[in-house]
Amino acid sequence: MRIFYAHAHMPRTQVSLKKATNLTLSSHVLAEAKALGINVSQACDAYLHELVHKEKEARWKSEHSEFIRAYNQVVAEESLPLDGWRTF
Repeated sequence: MRIFYAHAHMPRTQVSLKKATNLTLSSHVLAEAKALGINVSQACDAYLHELVHKEKEARWKSEHSEFIRAYNQVVAEESLPLDGWRTF
């Protein structure tokens, strides 16, 4: 089993609180979004959440890249410690 990103499937444990903020958006895009019935606040929040998640993942991978490389090399050379007893 290789390590790619250890926190990819961790549950969200923080309570989601909302905070009012000001954004500067393109007026024509905002008008089109409103005309299409898109909730701009939800869309911005969801996209920002995705960006934050991807940035955290990239930083975690960068900070732990040496360990991941070394671990994956050991697994490639020696296989997993209990691989001989695996039934699948």
